[in-house]
Amino acid sequence: MIRPIANPALVLAGAVALAGCSGSEAAAPDHPTWHNAGVNAVSRTDAAGGVATATSLRPDGTLETVALDLATGRRLWAHPATMAGRLPGMGVPAPAIVETAPGRSVAVAVDPVRQGRWKAALVGRDARTGERRWSRPVHSTFGPQRCGRLVCVSEHTALAGARLVVLDPATGRTRWKLPGIAEVEWSDDSRAVFLRLARHPVLEARDLRTGKVAWQLPVEQALGSGVDLSGGWSFGAAAGDLVGYVAPYTDPKSGKVSAFGLFSVKLADGTVNWMRPSVVRVYPSGSPGFAPVVRPVDQQGQYGGFARLDAASGRVLGQIPATQVPEPGWWLAFPPRMEKIGFLRHGKPGHAFDLATGRGAEVKTERGWSFCVTDPKPLPLKGQSPGFYSVAALCEFRLSDGGRVAGSPAPPAWFTGSHDGWRMWRDEKGGLHGVKDGAGTLPGMYG
Repeated sequence: MIRPIANPALVLAGAVALAGCSGSEAAAPDHPTWHNAGVNAVSRTDAAGGVATATSLRPDGTLETVALDLATGRRLWAHPATMAGRLPGMGVPAPAIVETAPGRSVAVAVDPVRQGRWKAALVGRDARTGERRWSRPVHSTFGPQRCGRLVCVSEHTALAGARLVVLDPATGRTRWKLPGIAEVEWSDDSRAVFLRLARHPVLEARDLRTGKVAWQLPVEQALGSGVDLSGGWSFGAAAGDLVGYVAPYTDPKSGKVSAFGLFSVKLADGTVNWMRPSVVRVYPSGSPGFAPVVRPVDQQGQYGGFARLDAASGRVLGQIPATQVPEPGWWLAFPPRMEKIGFLRHGKPGHAFDLATGRGAEVKTERGWSFCVTDPKPLPLKGQSPGFYSVAALCEFRLSDGGRVAGSPAPPAWFTGSHDGWRMWRDEKGGLHGVKDGAGTLPGMYG
């Protein structure tokens, strides 16, 4: 899933410092783990068929697609990559990786090429060997995405003839296509839900075999008129529902703020379950579909307290009123289970509150996970537009004195998510870590 807000630490560095979601226990010492310091991952990671993929930054400022063995973290192969038409606010995309047979998968990425008027190509490779399977020239694109057992990509995005194409990952052949630009927000083996990016955005479920529309929902029907996706968006599944978040955007000319907030729809038919307009999602956070934490904003632009919502019903499970929010100068921090909310002050004592009751907690023994770096630097990319940032890294801090905890275990599951029980994350230096401490696949902060 493309992330319009590439590094939420930048959002926090502005007028609002926000935060969010829930997780699991840290990994036990006997769980399989690995660390690959030989990469400088700048995208999120993905995995399928026993292979993990990411986009890495080379010392010369160029990008490369990197494939690692999921069980060991060993590098399998790397190949030059590029971005062609990607918008800086969306961050660096990860390769799409799709399992085509048990234990076998194909990795799809955008390669730099010099072929007539083409400067980039969508290329599919055997995920374990790196052997090239197919290539498709592309003028501009936001990057490929997995959609069920297929690959979806909006291509020629900078041209009037922009379109979404659905490809067979094994051959690169087109299954079907539709006009305009769209992004995959959820999929299973038979169906996908797309966000069609337009002046009036629409959520649309389609059959992956035929492309036939199952249901449609104008986003403004859930959040009100005046939705503008320029501020960013994110979606996450919650059982049989899809929870979506659209961030506010202030028009630089009129100063008017777009409609924003959270809402939930049934994956079966697109029916709106609940809506929470005029709330902002908090960072760092998990998937919007997993215990979302939000902050309300009134018509005068004033921020309220913090509320934890039930992803299934939208009900408030616990909240911190605005009167208890400390004076500015803090960064939010959450423990693995997200039962408390911490207000971290680097090098100084902070504050903590129980999310369920809203009562203050003793900070002497409290710890929380927050952004390692609050003033990230843009990536020194060669031949790309400025303003791209790597995905954020989390570190554990003591709320008692604002100091960092040395030798902390894996970040919480609400941040990392998991792929077949493996949780992967990027450290401050770009190295990748993995630990297998569960089962199944769960979404995290980066999808």
